[in-house]
Amino acid sequence: MGFIFQQMYMLKNLSILDNIVLPACQSKKNNLPKKEKVEYGKALMRKLGIIETADNDINEVSGGQLQRACICRSMINKPKMIFADEPTGALNRTSSDEVMEELRKINDEGTTIMLVTHDVKVAAKCTRVMYIVDGNIKGEYNLDKCKDEKDLRQRERSLNNWLMEMGW
Repeated sequence: MGFIFQQMYMLKNLSILDNIVLPACQSKKNNLPKKEKVEYGKALMRKLGIIETADNDINEVSGGQLQRACICRSMINKPKMIFADEPTGALNRTSSDEVMEELRKINDEGTTIMLVTHDVKVAAKCTRVMYIVDGNIKGEYNLDKCKDEKDLRQRERSLNNWLMEMGW
């Protein structure tokens, strides 16, 4: 499993690439040579459009780039599931949309994403929403895959209405 935290925790004395590859180097199950781990880290960075930041320090990139680096780090050991705690919470709307698009692609490739959010716009991009109060599931709302921007606005409205009915 992989983790994406709300706060983009990275070691400040390492480059972006080194932060991404570190979990693979520390893993007892990932027996690949370090060179292959680094190459896979670079491939993930290319896939998420941040390869140009590989040698940067963590304070030399935007919030969106740093969060995409955190997504790369969560994927470095090829998890079956990624747990994401408010992965867009510290981002502006554009960066949030970009991060959610990357998570959607990861999900489409077969990785399960369990995401916590308080943002209806983020939740509307998911296919299954659970409303939780004090650790108890109070309701579940299932959605089909989002087709387009118009569909997304309708999903946001219907999800918001459901959440209001649930007492949100």
